[in-house]
Amino acid sequence: MVWEVFKKPTKWSIMRSLILKEIDELIFGSLGIIVFIAFFIGGVVTIQTALNLNNPFLPKSLIGFATRQSVILEFAPTFTSIIMAGKVGSYITSSIGTMRVTEQIDALEVMGVNSLNYLVLPKIIAMLMYPFAVAIAMYVGILGGWIAAVFGGYAPSGEFIKGLQMEFESFHVTYAFIKTLIFAFVIATVPSYHGFFMKGGALEVGKASTTSFVWTSVVIIILNYILTQLMLG
Repeated sequence: MVWEVFKKPTKWSIMRSLILKEIDELIFGSLGIIVFIAFFIGGVVTIQTALNLNNPFLPKSLIGFATRQSVILEFAPTFTSIIMAGKVGSYITSSIGTMRVTEQIDALEVMGVNSLNYLVLPKIIAMLMYPFAVAIAMYVGILGGWIAAVFGGYAPSGEFIKGLQMEFESFHVTYAFIKTLIFAFVIATVPSYHGFFMKGGALEVGKASTTSFVWTSVVIIILNYILTQLMLG
């Protein structure tokens, strides 16, 4: 399927409008839920870390350090991708599946249009903007952790910020963005496959959306393990 996506490309003037539409739908339309979840996840990580570091001999800066590591390495790229697999993946599967059920895809192919290129490639290109959303999730998650630490009385602001700066490795951010790009490709292609090749009627569209979410999540979790082992192991 992936090879067919790049064959017989659609005219650029048409493709450009499709890409902009998908960026709006898939990325900007998801920023609200991403920011909401990242903020509270950062706060929860901070609180749980603080409650487990109750030894008076341990510096409070470790709370900020643990929050930064957790948010950047796992929660922002991986947890956000699972959420996107549900929101964006279900949208992709249902939209393409509905076109399959209503025979709109057949009509495109009759007109000589490469339907895979027309429907899937704009989504793949739009998801290249996904690291932008994950970068926001990182910032908001750490901000949520700082607010929870300071206003919850778990750590002074200076100590928390000191922890954020402690032993910082820029490669961890690079690693997170590499994971994010690979997850973005998965989120764009796996749901598209389930929507494009589904059979049946309206009821099967809902089943295909559920199946695509499950398989997208499974692939993301497996790739997360493999990438972590290869890049950090």
